[in-house]
Amino acid sequence: MHFTIAALFALVPTVLGHGLITSPPSRPIGPALMQNCGPKVEQDIRLDNTSHVEGRPELAAKDAMYNAAKCNLWLCTGLQFADNVNNTQIWHASQVVPIKVWIRVPHEGSANVSIVDTKSNKVVGEMLKVWSEGYAPGKKESDVPTDQKEFSVTVPEGLEEKCGAAGACVLQWWWYGTIAKQTYESCVDFRIKRKMPAQRALHV
Repeated sequence: MHFTIAALFALVPTVLGHGLITSPPSRPIGPALMQNCGPKVEQDIRLDNTSHVEGRPELAAKDAMYNAAKCNLWLCTGLQFADNVNNTQIWHASQVVPIKVWIRVPHEGSANVSIVDTKSNKVVGEMLKVWSEGYAPGKKESDVPTDQKEFSVTVPEGLEEKCGAAGACVLQWWWYGTIAKQTYESCVDFRIKRKMPAQRALHV
C-alpha cells in the first residue's frame, strides 16, 4: 500500500498540544464535573485532562445531562470549583506566587497567565504573564524553555473585594496553539486575604 504525503499528514492526530498547572493545585476531575457537564465531557477530560477545549461543546450537545450554565466549558475547560474547594489558595496583594506547568506535548503558540472573574469569564486588570508568540516550541517536553514551565506571578493590589471570596476568581493559565487552533486552560482557585495593618509599638 502506498501513501501520499498528504495522506500521511491526514493520519497525524489533530491534538498536538497538552498541558496544565501542576503547582499550585489546579482544578481536578470530580463529581461536580459529572453533575454539571455530563458523562461525555467528563469522560473526555478523564481520558486526557491536559487536552484542548474545542472538541467538548460538540460532545456536550449530544448529552442530555449537560447543563451549559453550570458547566461553563470555556472557563477552566469545564472543571468545577466545587471539586477543588479544599485546594483554595489564600494569597495577599503583592505576594509572589511560583507556578509550575506541565507541558506534556508542546505546540508553539501564545500564552498568558491572568486573574479571571468566574461570573463573567473575563480577565481582571492586566495579564500577569504574557507570551505573545513562541510559547511551547518543539516536539517534546524537554524542548520547552524552563522559564515557560516554571515562573512566578505577583498578586495585584486592589482585588481584595472582587477576589476575597473563594470561587469568585481563578488564576488561569491559557495557551493557544496557533497551527492546530486549539486552546488549553488550567485554573487555580484562590482568594485574596486583606493584610492586617501593622500594629504600632506602645510606649509607656
